Amino acid sequence: MTYPFIRSALLWLLIACPAWAAAPDGRPAKPNVVLILTDDLGWQDVGCYDIDQPCPMETPHIDALAQQGVMFWQAYAPAPTCAPTRCAIMSGVHPARAQKTHVVGGNPPRPHHRTGHAMMPPWYSGRMPEDEFTLAKALKQDDYATGHCGKWHMAITHNAFPDATDQGFEWSRHDLGVTRKMTPHRLTGFATDKQDDPYRLDDDGFPFDQNTADALTFMQEHKSKPFFLYCATWLVHTPIHTRSERLLQKYCHKLGVEPDREHPEKWTEPGQRNPFYCSMVEQLDHYVGQLFDYLDSTPDPRWPGHSLRDNTYIIFTSDNGGMEKTPGEIITDNEPLDRGKISLMEGGTRVPLIITGPGIPEGVQSDVMVNGLDFYPTILSWAGCTPLADKQLDGVSLARCLREDPTDRRLVTDASGSPRDTMIWHFPNSVALESTIRIGDYKLVRNYNFAHEPDTAPLELYRLYETTADGRQVRVDLEEADNLASTDPKRAAAMNARMTELLEEMAASYPYNNPAFRGAGPEARKVPEVIEGTQQGDTVIFHYREHGAHVRLAQLIYTRNGGKKHEEWFREPATLAADGTVTARIPAGTTHYILNLIDENNFLVSYPDVPDGATISRTKETFAAHAIPVAPGT
Repeated sequence: MTYPFIRSALLWLLIACPAWAAAPDGRPAKPNVVLILTDDLGWQDVGCYDIDQPCPMETPHIDALAQQGVMFWQAYAPAPTCAPTRCAIMSGVHPARAQKTHVVGGNPPRPHHRTGHAMMPPWYSGRMPEDEFTLAKALKQDDYATGHCGKWHMAITHNAFPDATDQGFEWSRHDLGVTRKMTPHRLTGFATDKQDDPYRLDDDGFPFDQNTADALTFMQEHKSKPFFLYCATWLVHTPIHTRSERLLQKYCHKLGVEPDREHPEKWTEPGQRNPFYCSMVEQLDHYVGQLFDYLDSTPDPRWPGHSLRDNTYIIFTSDNGGMEKTPGEIITDNEPLDRGKISLMEGGTRVPLIITGPGIPEGVQSDVMVNGLDFYPTILSWAGCTPLADKQLDGVSLARCLREDPTDRRLVTDASGSPRDTMIWHFPNSVALESTIRIGDYKLVRNYNFAHEPDTAPLELYRLYETTADGRQVRVDLEEADNLASTDPKRAAAMNARMTELLEEMAASYPYNNPAFRGAGPEARKVPEVIEGTQQGDTVIFHYREHGAHVRLAQLIYTRNGGKKHEEWFREPATLAADGTVTARIPAGTTHYILNLIDENNFLVSYPDVPDGATISRTKETFAAHAIPVAPGT
């Protein structure tokens, strides 16, 4: 991400794309780009990333890819969960700025449990805006064939609007392939070599995966022009299973374990000892290997005498850190990194990243700090497209660094031309409720719910590395085990202030206190009370009464499809007046709305009151059933 940030674009002025001729050696000036975004693949789940103890997963194709390009040891996802990372990569916009900080979204703010949770996440968007000028739109405008296959999840659900074809992809497939849930349980339905088996084993003994076949089909159909393939694998996300009985037996033998045949969906062995998951990782490696083999073996019709691989950039990475466990199952372990998916500790955001392609040196391992937000400007650089200054891009191009010296962090520069040394993450969601900033060797964690979490400090400061005089980074505390906030308070305060500055610049939203929490304390009794609300045309006026705490903010939360499938809620500011009234404009098309008041103690009150998340999950009600319907004729 770039600091200072570049402002948002007028879409039709986004990109200036000069006419580029072929290179002197005949290489087509517009290269192909294949972006492989795996799902939940942890930093320590790939063989070439072994740092302390070798992982049991065998990943020969990914390991070979690392030898063909640059392998980054300090690569990060923009977020610790999939949807915000995917939106950030495709839009180039930081999750905090986009108000897209977690999966699903598009709901009124509410605690997950009415009395059991002290805080609630803020409103966050359910999707990437339909008018976002995505990476795919930019490349399509420059005459690229744009294809997506696999997981999308940049909308409120996997199949809601806007989908890939609404966001610049002319070709899209999203078959679940081998990840489709096995029934009645994961020790049944293994693939066979029968002709009519939809998962028929290939010559190497791996199940057929439609998602991989779709990726190959796109490249086959579009190889005569420059193409951008966004291959978003469903592997290695839950459900944790393998359709390869051979692989399952292989890893059971290798690890010395056996599935629980009475409870086949249960796994309690700690560490990286889940044979189902290990099998999934090796399957993933096999499938991406098929893509690499195709590029290697297919002649490039635009460059006679060469294969497609000779003019193709490959980015291989993950959307977040490994998912360490779910109820009843231990999946993997990101050790030595702390925690995993759904956390901003290193295990939740540090990811494998390998980049190969024309002009990129082979066999390089780099400690340069990079981020998935950098892909948008990097790919535009490869394609010969220059983003104009009014398109919001929170990442920076890695093209120069990759070309000149992938180990030189001074070649990764922000908009001012200074080497980038700062990254920030914002996850005011789930049980994490935190923001983090990394500046050079140090990382600061801000915990919003520290007052109600045992053994949790408001700030945590860790020294991940020590940079030596010759520029080398020596590992110090990747485990984030030694909190230096109390022994280095000046640094902690400075980093916290810098994080606030950057979050405020992005208009980030923060979690709220829950007045119904059973341990909320006396301040919860001072929250305001809404007395009534009246609608006058496209305006609604509310009257409220304070009970000791000043109201500092009001928001209108509204939906245009209340009660319908994929019900989605948005947020607009409301105007507070000194006489205890709130005025808000009702956006066109609104069907239902809710008023939120936030007081000086950061407690949020909704009017009408909305059920907590657990109740909505149990009853399957819509929020519209508890909201105010818009008067007819508005």
